[in-house]
Amino acid sequence: MIFKIEKKLKGSLGRVGVLSTPHGDILTPAFVAVGTKATVKSLNPEQVKDAGTQVVLGNTYHLYLQPGDEIVREAGGIGKFMNWSGPTMTDSGGFQVFSLGAAYGKDISKVTKVTDPSLLIPERFDDSDAPRLAKIGQDGVSFKSHLDGSIHYITPEKSIQIQHNLGADIIFAFDECTSPAEDLRYQEEALERTHRWAERSLVEHKKLNTENKISLFGIVQGGREESLRKKSAEFIKSLDFDGFGIGGSFAKEDMSSAVKWVNEILPEEKPRHLLGIGEPEDLFMGVENGVDLFDCVAPTRLGRNGTIYTKTGKIIIMNTKFRNDFKPIEEDCECYTCKNYSRAYIAHLFHGKEMLAGTLASIHNLYFIVNLVKKIRQSIMDDTFYEYKKEFLLNYKSR
Repeated sequence: MIFKIEKKLKGSLGRVGVLSTPHGDILTPAFVAVGTKATVKSLNPEQVKDAGTQVVLGNTYHLYLQPGDEIVREAGGIGKFMNWSGPTMTDSGGFQVFSLGAAYGKDISKVTKVTDPSLLIPERFDDSDAPRLAKIGQDGVSFKSHLDGSIHYITPEKSIQIQHNLGADIIFAFDECTSPAEDLRYQEEALERTHRWAERSLVEHKKLNTENKISLFGIVQGGREESLRKKSAEFIKSLDFDGFGIGGSFAKEDMSSAVKWVNEILPEEKPRHLLGIGEPEDLFMGVENGVDLFDCVAPTRLGRNGTIYTKTGKIIIMNTKFRNDFKPIEEDCECYTCKNYSRAYIAHLFHGKEMLAGTLASIHNLYFIVNLVKKIRQSIMDDTFYEYKKEFLLNYKSR
């Protein structure tokens, strides 16, 4: 993997680059489509590509449980398995450990509120009377499969072995994602674990990466604490990773600070991926603060539920006013959905619970987000980033 910076954004950490992988170049900044189980939900690979997507990310935890990483390896790797010819990534499974463990049954996601005391988990290592499916120890994580209740144990070495079987171009070190609601003592413990796991991930990766085809990114954690974020960035930067992920569940108000703290420390010549973040305002913030790659399930998850992005904000297509609205979702949108279907038709599909509803909405949403990042990239090339950001966010928030 080679990363080349083409242009820097004046007055900030932002930049435009090209990330070369064995399956093609990624023009950065770029939005990565999430294909959790080796499929971008409700879309086929041609539709994903037609939306302008350059790279797809699969999920280690889910693919390990089903169909099994060995089957994906036998198929020729995740790209071949899912008929995606472009670059691929897999995450480490660390976030799923968090969502099945500390966050299980609670309203915690990648972006959360930090004020709710019920989000604090006092008995992190004792799940005897709790429904949580994951339990974190010093060497790894034991968890029950959400599919059949079988018990599994994932160590950093196991995560890297699974990811090598999945065969993506870019993989991630195993880490522990924490909630911003956790206290400082737990954040410190979790960070020490993440750092030890990063070293072990790297050792295992170097052992397996004999053909040098796979790139490994290390993940910076540290919650909402400035000292921990900076400490993590310094430590992960000192290891021989090919690039970096910025992980954690963020409070919305903390996100730009945390990203900036980290990217001021990480080496400029290596790519940075903000994990699990993809709302329009967050994309501008991330790019300005030196992020090269983003991934998020939002475009397809919102699409399947009838929430659709437009330049003036999100619309809920099930609302009565769209039943006889024969305009496209957006007049000047070049996506397949907008060129061929009306709001009324898409609303009809949702009301009728037709499968095509989620597909058409997801096509538009993915196109909207992927191409928003492409426009942000172009605005840096044209020296108009700050104007474009101001204009877009003014319109986007007007609803």
